[in-house]
Amino acid sequence: MGNTASGKGLRIALIGYGKMGKAIEAIAVERGHSIVLTIDIENAHECTPENLQRADVAIEFTSPHSAFGNVMLCLKAGIPVVCGSTGWLSQLEQVKKFCEQEQGCFLYASNFSIGVNIFFEINKRLAQLMQPHPEYDVTMQEVHHTQKKDAPSGTAVTLAEQVLESIHRKTEWVNHPAGKASELYIESVREDPAPGTHVVSYRSAIDTIDIIHTAHSRTGFATGAVLAAEFVHGKKGIFSMKDVLGF
Repeated sequence: MGNTASGKGLRIALIGYGKMGKAIEAIAVERGHSIVLTIDIENAHECTPENLQRADVAIEFTSPHSAFGNVMLCLKAGIPVVCGSTGWLSQLEQVKKFCEQEQGCFLYASNFSIGVNIFFEINKRLAQLMQPHPEYDVTMQEVHHTQKKDAPSGTAVTLAEQVLESIHRKTEWVNHPAGKASELYIESVREDPAPGTHVVSYRSAIDTIDIIHTAHSRTGFATGAVLAAEFVHGKKGIFSMKDVLGF
């Protein structure tokens, strides 16, 4: 059964029913939860407060243009929401403020995979170690399937921001070859099949240090999203995968 406080499975609303939504559904059912609402483009009009309130928690995986509205709708309905849509982060602070105001529950992650979240911690530590060594230039690459709607990926943006926090010689990330030494280049490659690869490279005249994460399927992301839904059930506040995994 699901890992909820009562021992009963959760009632989950799935907002977004593409490949990711279907992978989440499979893991959720396997863990003893039930899907009480599935929302996709064809039935978007059914994403109402009344329908959402049949669920204990909503999991939102849609696209950059619809994520903000969906998350706000869940918070207005008083439903904890786990969001994995990327490409809409300019509105994230607005959501966080509204969540606090409504005393709601919101968890956002650019990537729900346990492996990727460990990779984030390795990336932060490596950037701290490389800061005193300006002879190393840092670049990044992310490879995804051709249907991916945003570039660079949300995971790549998280990795880049972590690098910028520690590598002070870099001041901004760019999605084109760097024109200035202060720019961190993220190369975006779109090819099929490719569930997702992220590479952070430090190169000097002497050697190269690479850290790489490669996803073999969507299962890792789906499992993490369901773990996040289990975590937020019955809680109030703003959380991340660091909270779920206890980092």
